[in-house]
Amino acid sequence: MDSANQDINLNSPNKGLGSDTMTDVPVEGAAGNPSTTLPPGLSEEETEELKTELNKVEEEIHTLRQVLSAKEKHAYELKRKLGLTPLNELKQNLTKGWQDVQTSTAFVKTTEKLGEWNEKVTSSDLYVSARETLEDISQSEAYKKTQETLSQAGQKTSAALSTVGTAISRKIGDMRNSPTFKSFEDKVGNLKLKVVGGTGNGEGARSPSETSPVQDKAPF
Repeated sequence: MDSANQDINLNSPNKGLGSDTMTDVPVEGAAGNPSTTLPPGLSEEETEELKTELNKVEEEIHTLRQVLSAKEKHAYELKRKLGLTPLNELKQNLTKGWQDVQTSTAFVKTTEKLGEWNEKVTSSDLYVSARETLEDISQSEAYKKTQETLSQAGQKTSAALSTVGTAISRKIGDMRNSPTFKSFEDKVGNLKLKVVGGTGNGEGARSPSETSPVQDKAPF
């Protein structure tokens, strides 16, 4: 066997064998043997077209996001120049939302149902009977007597309080006009004159040690 026809790769499992004994071994990733499996029902050309279209769509999404971000920044600048704060926007949104609620079909139907229910209640026999009963009670003799009794009790209480106040004032006046109170008042006045007069003449109040002379020698 010619050595030129032998496999020169020593690591090959076919070393030492002739080329005529080697079989074709498919290699993954080689031409004609795609490494990825195709989706079911799609050919290789259809798969490539879908991938190309997906890439275009993703690029468009990225571009639109950039445009949206630029528009949001521009809108923020315009609102800032117009003085539209987030609080004002919230108030406007709440007002608009409440207007939308009031004009909504559900709100209108609910209001109508409540009006119908109110009419049914006010015109019902139970409501009419209860109202007539209250009117009868307010017109009854017992109710009138109770109201009169409460009114008289209030008047008597006011009169009693007024009488007590008058009696206290009169008692205080009698006490001030009594001889005992006048005598006490005269004594207080005289004492005040003595204190004020003594201070004005330079005679200060003397302590007990000053009023009684100190003896030189104590008696045994």
